[in-house]
Formats: sequence, structure tokens, C-alpha cells
Amino acid sequence: MAHPTTPGQTAPAAASKQIGLFAAIAIGIGGMVGGGVYAIFGAAAGVAGSALWLSFLLGGLVALATSYNYARLGARYPTKGGAVEFLVRGLGDGIVSGGLNIYMYIGYVIALAMYAAGFAGYLMTFFPHHAAFPWLPKASAAGAVLLFTGVNVFGAAWVGRSELLTVSVNMAVLSVFAVWGCATADWGNLATTATWAPPTGIAFGGGMLFIAYEGFGLVANAAGDMADPARTLPKALYLSVGAVIVVYLGVSLAVLGHLSLPHIDTAKDYALSEAAGTFLGGTGFTLIAVGALFATAAALNATLFGAANVCFMIARDGELPAGLDRQAVKGAPEGLFLTACLVLVFVLFFDLSSVAMMGSGAFLFIYAAVAYSHLRLRAATGGRPGLIWLSVVLCLSLLGVLCSNMFTHSKPAFWTMLGLFPVCFGLEWAYRRATGRRIKAGATPAPSRTA
Repeated sequence: MAHPTTPGQTAPAAASKQIGLFAAIAIGIGGMVGGGVYAIFGAAAGVAGSALWLSFLLGGLVALATSYNYARLGARYPTKGGAVEFLVRGLGDGIVSGGLNIYMYIGYVIALAMYAAGFAGYLMTFFPHHAAFPWLPKASAAGAVLLFTGVNVFGAAWVGRSELLTVSVNMAVLSVFAVWGCATADWGNLATTATWAPPTGIAFGGGMLFIAYEGFGLVANAAGDMADPARTLPKALYLSVGAVIVVYLGVSLAVLGHLSLPHIDTAKDYALSEAAGTFLGGTGFTLIAVGALFATAAALNATLFGAANVCFMIARDGELPAGLDRQAVKGAPEGLFLTACLVLVFVLFFDLSSVAMMGSGAFLFIYAAVAYSHLRLRAATGGRPGLIWLSVVLCLSLLGVLCSNMFTHSKPAFWTMLGLFPVCFGLEWAYRRATGRRIKAGATPAPSRTA
């Protein structure tokens, strides 16, 4: 595929590029701070013990190392496709790049369904009698998907503006929680290593929590809407990942400083709210529930934006039916509506309580593949081989620990994650064989979606 501006084409007007640095940071933070810290905190604490903060740090360091590849590749190839573009450029036109792109797209769909379920779960805390209406949680999750699909229809500028609002509220709530919680914590609970898990447990926790960071890649999906991606993208990536690491560390220390491990296990579905109640009084639970709603909303918003662009790029490149690269309502790609429909299927018909590990494993593998693509493209990007290899080793090492523990403790999740490979590569092979389509070298860039 050619660079977005090829000879004979007119470069898009700078005015049409509507994602600035702060909006890009907001998209990255919105994609990260959502499902992870709220939905799987308790489960990760059960694995890592009171060393959970180290698991958060480990997952964040792997994300930070991997963001180097996205920064260099995105600055050189600024498109809406992000990793789709990087994999095709690095691995070429073949079943491998096509299958990996479909696998990544399904990973986004699973993550979206998890965010929607998390949104509905915290929304139900405001309806204490919702048990009388068993359909209400599913309906709320589906409604959230439809709502943020509508937000995305209004284009890239609306995504950035809405992310600035939702991320600002969520980060404010979590920052207050972290600062106040750490200031009033019983540090005696954290002063001993007796309740730490062994190193393998800490690494397993880091692998589980990686899905809490995977959203940083969405910043690269917005590069096509940046006025100066070579400058904006690296700053947005490093600042968003760094900010989220700090917040996660503060949140984990605040919870561990107020709740014992048995208490966290008992309240694992709402551990943050339970901890907030110990130092913020009766308003603590409500405050964190509101923060969770904003967090999952931001994650839904940002991930729908990124997943729709992934679908657009895959279809444009010949790996999904051609109709999905068409624009529909207000310039939104038809892939946005396919993504929303697939998410609704998962939301309405599947229990997603065990997909966090599967999602983390999928993205660790994809990010390792992107790093390998970067190795093949480093002459064009100017990337440093040592830093690229570091990201490859970190992703694969964390993936190995995660898979080993999944096989021991959660075989259905392990086999489901593994089973997605033949499904994705089989679909890619069958579609190419049936249609004869090949990746379009020099395809035109994704359309600018303005309000």
C-alpha cells in the first residue's frame, strides 16, 4: 500500500484533520481506562495477591515498550487502520497478514462486548430492584453499544470531543480515589511480602491486566485524522500510557491499603466501590460507580472508533467483502455498523466473564506480530532494533506465562483463544479463494469523517 498522499493526489487540507494532541491522548486513555481496572481488579488480585500493584506495573511497562512500535510505524504510515496497515506493510500480501488482521478485529469486538457488559453492570447499581427485570442488564449493554455507535456516526471530531469529556470525568474520579485512598491507607498491609504471589503469579496477573492497557493502539487508528501525526502520535502514545500506569498504580495501592485480600475476593466485582466506601463514606460507592460508567463509556466510544477503522482497512485491502469499505451515514464506514452488530451478538448471547484473559492473550500476540513487522520495516521508520526486540520478548514472555496459567486454571478460555486462529486464517483463505481478491497496493486512504 502506498503512502496516503501519492503522486497526482492532492494532500487533504489541514483543516480537515480534527484530532489534536489532547483529543488523541483522550482516545488513548479512554481506550485503556475502562474494562480493566473496574472489571478484572478482583480477579487479578486473586492471582497476584497484595503484589497486584507490581502486576499493573508489569503490564504497563510491556504496553509502554510496545507503544514504541506504534509511534514509529504510525508516524511513517499515518492511516486510520493502525496495526492493519503495519501488519500488511511488514508481512506483505498473504494469508498470514490477513488472518492476523481478522484475529485482531475479533479481539476488538470481544473487548467492546466486555466494556458494554461492564457499563451495564455498574449502571445496575443504581437500580437495586433490577433483579425483578432480568432483561434489563442485557438491554442496558445493548443500548450503550447503540448509543456510542451513534456518537461515532457524527465523525472523528465528535469522537475526540466526547472522549475529552468522558475521560476528564473518569480521570478526575480515579485520581481523587487514588490520592485520597493512598493518603488514608494502612501501609502496614503493604509493608510485608507475606501475601505476595510468587513471581509466576505476579506475571500471570500482569498478563491478565494487559487488556487494561491494550487500548493504547487506538491512538494509531486516529493518525489519519491528525494534522501532524509525526509529532502528535508519539507524544499521545507515551503520555497516555504513562498517565494510565500512574493512575493504575495509585488505584491498586489505594484498594490494597484499605481492603484485605479476603475482603477483595468477597467484593471482587465491585472492589473499587467497596474500598471507596471505607474512606469516602456513604458517597464512595456511588462516586466510583459513576466513574465506572464514564470509564466504560469512554472505552466503548474509543474502541468503536478504532474497530470501525480496522474493519474499513481490512475490507479496503481485500480481506473482507468490498462493501464494508463504503461510506454510509454521514461518512461513517459500513464497517462501523457491522462491528456494532457483532458486539450486540456477543452482548446478548454470551457470558463474557472469562474473556479478559483471552482478550489479553490475543492482543499480546498481535502486538508481538506488529513488533516483528516493525523489524522488517525499521529501515523506513528509523526504529532501533534493540527496542523493537525488547517489545517482542516482553510480549511473548508475558503471553507464555498467561497461556500456561490459562491451560491450568481456565481450559475453556485457553482453547477458545487458540481456536480463533484456525477460524480467522480459514476465513481469510476461503474468502480469497472464493473471490480472488488481493490486497490493493496503493489504495486510497480512509475517508475523512467530519461532522
